[in-house]
Amino acid sequence: MFDLVDSLKKNKKADIEIEQEKIGTVLFYQTEECKKLVEEAYRFEGVAPPTVSKNTKDDITEYVRKSDIEIVIVELNNSSDVSKEAEFVSHLLPNHASVIVIGSEDAISTIRNLKAMGFYYLFWPITKQELIDFVRSVNDNRKRNSNRGPGQNRRAKYISVIGAKGGVGATFICAELSYLLSAHKKSSCLVVDQNYSTGDLDIMMGIRDYERRKVQQGDISSLDESFAQSLTFRQNSLLSVLSLTSDNLDSGSLLDYSNAVVDLLASDVNFIIEDCSSSVGFSIESDRFIGQCDCIVLVMSPTVSSVRDAARMREKIQKINQSDSLRLILVMNNTLPKKAQTLSLNDAEAFLKQKIDIEIPYCEEISFYILDDKRIAKTALKAAKPLKELTSVVLGESTEVKKTKRSLFSFGSSDKK
Repeated sequence: MFDLVDSLKKNKKADIEIEQEKIGTVLFYQTEECKKLVEEAYRFEGVAPPTVSKNTKDDITEYVRKSDIEIVIVELNNSSDVSKEAEFVSHLLPNHASVIVIGSEDAISTIRNLKAMGFYYLFWPITKQELIDFVRSVNDNRKRNSNRGPGQNRRAKYISVIGAKGGVGATFICAELSYLLSAHKKSSCLVVDQNYSTGDLDIMMGIRDYERRKVQQGDISSLDESFAQSLTFRQNSLLSVLSLTSDNLDSGSLLDYSNAVVDLLASDVNFIIEDCSSSVGFSIESDRFIGQCDCIVLVMSPTVSSVRDAARMREKIQKINQSDSLRLILVMNNTLPKKAQTLSLNDAEAFLKQKIDIEIPYCEEISFYILDDKRIAKTALKAAKPLKELTSVVLGESTEVKKTKRSLFSFGSSDKK
């Protein structure tokens, strides 16, 4: 006999088990109008509501690292320069998430710039249906691992810290830069040690009892993302180190191996920071880093030989480089007290025919702090401030536009002061 009450109970149970469509989304909004539209669009379509927060640096840092985030929506309707504002927050956003920028800037250049960053762009005003259709399209691309869409272009920014000579402090600056980017700027970083048999990167970073990962010739054939991850040392949730060595591979083969590992991990972090110290005979010609590098930090000390080598290295970089967007930042690291220096900052700038971007003063206490596992940028030493300034220059946050926005090939030009 048909039991109506029992049937209704079953139907009610079935209704309860129906789950909302889930698209892990976080919205960083500037206007209440946009916030309301996004929330209503998700609610009307039966999609699990997004996490919502104001578009501030602190809020982005707090919410965006959640592992279940699939799509990040960033409203920039109140921004005077959408591309510039998007670039400022790009280092805070995890590469595993797809990013949709909402803005009212109707320009082809804006779409092109955001696409180059790996961001999608939605022109405001939009309807609720347009928004949810766009979000679903982006999410479908993610599920299919599709190569379509700008999100596939997102990769880590490459920064190479190279020393004009051995002993100028390139490893020290690399360690401090990685600390500031991860701890202060909340960006995920992979530090790559390109010194395969020597070097003190672990000491500079305050890592105890760390040994380089040993690799063999045949390992590269089975290299995948999981194996690549196992070769890194995770200092904390935002900072990892790749340091390889081998009993049977030469430096050239190890460089190729290291580059292959970095290729697999480049989509998982915001920054790849290479320690390319000249103390082990680092050769620009032997590496492909210029072709993929976004920023080179060239470190020298106030000696004639160091500045001359810096000039030679700069010329090599200019000769090999084919990208107008590559940025070269010059750093003078005073590793000796003034009485032991053979030339001044003005002498170095006159020889180089350009301004030196950052000067780090000599501090006798630095080595003691480092051996005590303390970050110099966190201390009250005179060297702390220029290290923070260097990080800002790398991120394009400096107010001195001429220093940070020049093309590599404009160095020594008429804008010199």
